[in-house]
Amino acid sequence: MISYQDCDPILSWKGLTEAIEVGHQLKKAEISDTFLYRNNDTLLSRAAWIDGIGIAIKSATIFPGNKDLKKPAINGAVNLFDDKTGELNAVIDFHLVTKWKTAGDSILAAKLLARRNSQNILILGAGTVAHSLRQAYGDVFPNAQFSVWNRTSEHAQQFADKFSNTKAVNDLKTAISAADIISAATMSNEPLINGKWLKAGQHIDLIGAYRPDMREADDRTLQRSNIFVDSFDTTIDHIGELKIPISRGVIRKENVISDFYNIQAFRRSSDDEITLFKNGGGAHLDLMTANFILQTWLENN
Repeated sequence: MISYQDCDPILSWKGLTEAIEVGHQLKKAEISDTFLYRNNDTLLSRAAWIDGIGIAIKSATIFPGNKDLKKPAINGAVNLFDDKTGELNAVIDFHLVTKWKTAGDSILAAKLLARRNSQNILILGAGTVAHSLRQAYGDVFPNAQFSVWNRTSEHAQQFADKFSNTKAVNDLKTAISAADIISAATMSNEPLINGKWLKAGQHIDLIGAYRPDMREADDRTLQRSNIFVDSFDTTIDHIGELKIPISRGVIRKENVISDFYNIQAFRRSSDDEITLFKNGGGAHLDLMTANFILQTWLENN
């Protein structure tokens, strides 16, 4: 049993991004996702098997209304099974795996796609994932200045007060236009990022949308960007961010340049290029992250 409290302090973003890169050099993962819905509530079960790493099964409940009860919106657990014997190797705290998988996924893409001299990083959202992103991006871009926007301005200010070099902003248009990197983790059903507000050279990191009806960026944003994803299999036909504009003919599937299984293609062609990464966070990434957590825990115990 690996708890959040025991393992979170000993993990590193550098180590995780390296583990994700190595994991994508192995045989492509076998994955299976199951979604059940009740109005805005979701039961998500994700399984992945990578030959050479093992098997992971993550079950999660996503109840957005829990914020009114002052309880976490997302709960669950990750079971990690041995690749050779099928034995249960570990039960890992869901929030630990999710924190490191979600932010690690995004910062690996940012390390490859964002301009190295990015100085102004904007985070949309002020929830749990946003906090993880602030930690992760702060590690990769230690000299950057951060801004945070949230629909509830008080939450943005509370977020900013927890970190140095971080300020709350209210004018979304001005904040997006000024940012070098825009990282969105809002769980929004309607686009927040307007493509008319973008400037040359930006990197856009989209995380919050996970359902077929959810989007954080509008059609113009996608049309102006070179698009990358963590996995073709878990994003294009499953998440509204890409599924909706493709179904409407706004973009084509072929406009999505690459996923992490061809990581050599994750390259910026010029300083003026706008790059966009859709973080789908599939079960294969949960497996890679859970294995990294287990190995780190074993090395320290």
